[in-house]
Amino acid sequence: MTKLAWDLVGQRFYETGVDHGVLYIPDNLGVYSTGFAWNGLVTVTESPTGAEASPQYADNIKYVNLVSAEEFGATIEAFYYPPEFGQCDGTATPEAGVFVGQQNRKTFGLAYRTKIGNDLDGQDYGYKLHLIYGALAAPSEKGYATVNDSPEPITFSWELSTTPVGVGTIGGVDYKPTASLTIDSTLVNEAALAELEDLLYGTPGTDPRLPTPAEVIALFAGTTTLATPTEPAFNQGTNTITIPAVTGVIYKIAGVTKAAGPVVITANTVVNAVPAAGYRFPAVTDDDWFYPFV
Repeated sequence: MTKLAWDLVGQRFYETGVDHGVLYIPDNLGVYSTGFAWNGLVTVTESPTGAEASPQYADNIKYVNLVSAEEFGATIEAFYYPPEFGQCDGTATPEAGVFVGQQNRKTFGLAYRTKIGNDLDGQDYGYKLHLIYGALAAPSEKGYATVNDSPEPITFSWELSTTPVGVGTIGGVDYKPTASLTIDSTLVNEAALAELEDLLYGTPGTDPRLPTPAEVIALFAGTTTLATPTEPAFNQGTNTITIPAVTGVIYKIAGVTKAAGPVVITANTVVNAVPAAGYRFPAVTDDDWFYPFV
């Protein structure tokens, strides 16, 4: 372990963008078996609610804090929406091109992607897949305006509430039902991620569908191998760091990968270890070291 450092090269992360939206309509059994591309997504704002503390007092002290259940909500803003979303927005279509409003609203699932960037790779560092289950869209206003000398398209907006779906027992842990799942491309197995995307987006011979949380987690179960980084040796007399060769471990200095062997430093240096693709570190791991230049 080393002293904390801020804004190191390659560690200035941020998230941006939203794309690859997919609408999933459940069948009679509640299975999200059909997906439709959602073009024109502008924003998806996740708005969890609940998890509020309710203090209880006894013996003249705060005895315990009870926490209310957390609920997942969101707001979608888009230039347009798939025709299949009409049934989720309270619209029925008795005849082609005829739309009847104020009808029952159908629940749906949603997938979208956001980008992860850093100071070295820009927006191409990675991405996150966001999966939403049991969503219900509330009625929303649509503001139509005259065309003028600065025309711009209107945006549609819907507030979503959700009903969590079961996750089950995984690895001996009982997970509570959830309405949201997030997968980070920079941390998961590439082959398993590709398999998930084939399910979400479909293939030439398979329709897109939204797998259950348990299915998603099962895709990534056992896909990573444990690796433990070894601290590089340091010769202070020659200001030389010796990078070790450890399977599944990548060593970096200032964001640049270093091959196993000696590295002569000319200034104070921090070496970081990151897991290679398909590997993971133990939950408690020393993965950075500080070396003073003398």
